[in-house]
Amino acid sequence: MLSFAGVSVVGGGGSPPQYASATTAVMYSGYHLLVVNGYSRIKDRPNGERIASRHFRVGGYRWVIECCPNGYESDHDGDIFFYLVLDQGNVLDPVVVQYEFSFVVDQAQNSDSSSLTASRMPMQLFRPILCFWYLIYQQDIAGLLQSGVGADVTFQVGSAKFAAHRCALAARSVVFKAQLFRPMKEGTTTSVIHVSDMEEQVFKLLLYFIYSDSVPEMETEEGDVMWQHLLVAADRYDLPRLRLICEQELCDNCISTSTVANILALAEQHRCRGLKQACLDFLNSPANLQEVMVVDGLDHLISSWPSVLKELIAKLASLNFDVDTGDSGESAPPLLEVPESDLHQHLSSLLQSEERTDVTFGVGGETFSAHKCVLAARSAVFRADLFGHKHT
Repeated sequence: MLSFAGVSVVGGGGSPPQYASATTAVMYSGYHLLVVNGYSRIKDRPNGERIASRHFRVGGYRWVIECCPNGYESDHDGDIFFYLVLDQGNVLDPVVVQYEFSFVVDQAQNSDSSSLTASRMPMQLFRPILCFWYLIYQQDIAGLLQSGVGADVTFQVGSAKFAAHRCALAARSVVFKAQLFRPMKEGTTTSVIHVSDMEEQVFKLLLYFIYSDSVPEMETEEGDVMWQHLLVAADRYDLPRLRLICEQELCDNCISTSTVANILALAEQHRCRGLKQACLDFLNSPANLQEVMVVDGLDHLISSWPSVLKELIAKLASLNFDVDTGDSGESAPPLLEVPESDLHQHLSSLLQSEERTDVTFGVGGETFSAHKCVLAARSAVFRADLFGHKHT
């Protein structure tokens, strides 16, 4: 059997995330999936202009696939050319290669043509193409939340209900995974899961992040409080990237004399070291500290988090304040680094684990398990086949 040698996405369809290429496990045989994304936007490039795949290895050699989207010469206008290129210069002996290109059109982008079904797809291409469908773009899965297609779980938060998809939540949060897939009442398919101690808007933002890996802009007047609530929710459902986003936003835009005491208590409670340091640095300023003390802003810290108050006193004791120069000795605000989106990695892991799959394809004598809602988010054809929603 041929081994999978990775995925490359080229073309003009935006900037999808870069995926690590797999290394072949079987000598001298393998295949690589090249996705030409947004072909309509690159098909009129000058003749001979090439775009290349990522490097991949087969048989111990490094290769690339090159593509001329508008032909190699002027006589080839409108044609697309592909080349397999041995991309290393230290090869001493001749390399004999037998290869072929197979082509599959993603019908989600071609609503005026006939649908491509698994029965018409070459067996050796089905798994890498399935992998690509799980390397889902953020706008696709965010649209899935908005449409509610294939939703199989409902949350009750206050007076509001939110429909969602179990496999998407489980792929993103180990807390949701334990809650939704364990053999308990809340894991049954007919239950409505009640979420307590959370506002409707906060849960809505939480779901938005799970499906899009981003947070929409908030109104300035509500931002201070909402970012604090969202940080608590991120900690509750073990979403570390969302925690860092909230922490960074609070550090950069929300710390003031009226909010610093609450944010400092929040940082201590949820183990946010960078946010805690930013609050202590803010209180390092005698002017800031005096204004907070005037309104009894530290009373809550004194009663609930005395250890934080001790840290503040120790920091003030070591403060090198020069009256003549006005140098307060304040340190630079802590640098918080939010990692790149990992949404595609979570969904790819979901496919590889085959946990809670709900559809199986039979192709050329082999079976492939997948998740309906992920496929429906990526392809209008799958959405129509699996849920009966016509694509337009």
